[in-house]
Amino acid sequence: MYGVAELQKQLVEYTSSLFQEGFLDDQFNQLQQLQDESNPDFVVEVVTLFFEDAERLLNELAKALGQENIDFKRVDALVHQLKGSSSSIGAQRVQRVCIAFRNYCEEKTLKDGAAAFCRRRFSF
Repeated sequence: MYGVAELQKQLVEYTSSLFQEGFLDDQFNQLQQLQDESNPDFVVEVVTLFFEDAERLLNELAKALGQENIDFKRVDALVHQLKGSSSSIGAQRVQRVCIAFRNYCEEKTLKDGAAAFCRRRFSF
C-alpha cells in the first residue's frame, strides 16, 4: 500500500506531466495558490465543479448539434461557456479546442456542411 509521501510524489509528477503535455497552464498554479489550511480541498472542489459543468455543457452541445436545424448562436454560447470555465481553472487544451471550434463554426455558419463538420471537429 502506498504511503502519503508516495501518493504526493505521484500527484506532483502527474500534474507536471499535464503541464508538459499542454493540458494545464499557469492559471492552474494560481488556483492552487488559493488553497490554504482553512480550505484544504479548494482545488478539488473547483475542479469537480468544472467537470460537472463541462459534462452538462457537452451534453447540451451534443443535443444542439444533433438537431436537423442547428442553432449556431446556441452552440456558440455553450462553447463560449466551456471556454470560459476551462480558462478559469487552467485547462489550456480545452480552452484552445473551444477557441478553434468557435472560430471555425463562425466562419462556416452560412456554408453547407458546416454542421456535420462541427459535429466531427468538436471532440476531445
